[in-house]
Amino acid sequence: MTGLFITLEGPEGAGKSTNREYLAQHLRAAGLDVVLTREPGGTPLAERIRELLLAPSDEAMHADTELLLVFAARAQHLSEVIRPALARGAVVLCDRFTDATYAYQGGGRGLSQARIASLESFVQGELRPDLTLVFDLPVEVGLARATARGRLDRFEQEGRAFFEAVRNTYLERAAAAPQRYTLVNAALTLAEVQQQLDSLLPGIEARCRG
Repeated sequence: MTGLFITLEGPEGAGKSTNREYLAQHLRAAGLDVVLTREPGGTPLAERIRELLLAPSDEAMHADTELLLVFAARAQHLSEVIRPALARGAVVLCDRFTDATYAYQGGGRGLSQARIASLESFVQGELRPDLTLVFDLPVEVGLARATARGRLDRFEQEGRAFFEAVRNTYLERAAAAPQRYTLVNAALTLAEVQQQLDSLLPGIEARCRG
């Protein structure tokens, strides 16, 4: 059995965490070893970096600082969690990965795709997700859901133009590599979103066993 690296991407309020749990439940019921993790974060050190990235602050964070912190957390996460899990044949379900960096720091912050790609190769080598589920929904719907959850983090406090750029980057990346990306309509009810996931599960299980 080979390991499978699946990432869940999308803007604020898209339901990634809830649906990651749903996928894990079904894959475990099928007898698969499943590891749930997230970015930024996934290890104690990376979680401390996450706190720096998400906490609102009176001191503005430079975009390059943000980018480097994201990849610093990712390097630790890959070393401690992702690579070992894949090596033993587990399914890794990760809430955000490098596509989020292209979307948020590239699209949202306007940093060059080439700079991100250089760090991607440096930190990850040839490792890329086997499958990326992009949970897509209109910006206003996602922001309304995020606001309803309570206090907004540093990213959630950004304006609509930022999140339109994030969404557009996700959609552009998905369109450019349809063999890796699957779009999920996250604007629907939870039951309807999970019906979409149900249709993907047999293929995921087959790849794990193949």
